[in-house]
Amino acid sequence: MIDHSDNAAPPALPALPATALGHYRHYKGGVYEVIGVARHSETHEPLVVYRPLHNATGWWARPHAMFFQDVVRAGVTGDRFTHLTPP
Repeated sequence: MIDHSDNAAPPALPALPATALGHYRHYKGGVYEVIGVARHSETHEPLVVYRPLHNATGWWARPHAMFFQDVVRAGVTGDRFTHLTPP
């Protein structure tokens, strides 16, 4: 059991990065719905919360930095996910 008797305020957390909600296309072709950004419970790392629209495998979370990083495919650099539409 956690002792909350000291009533200390939790440490301030940095703001989550602004992220456009809606549909994104993965560089391999799948389309995904992004519903928001969450925070990892231990590291506080921002995570993009999304689900595939092409199959029913449930909800996923990927580190924000990885979701928006560039990838190199066949020698060409491009977005891992490209925003298609707002929600």
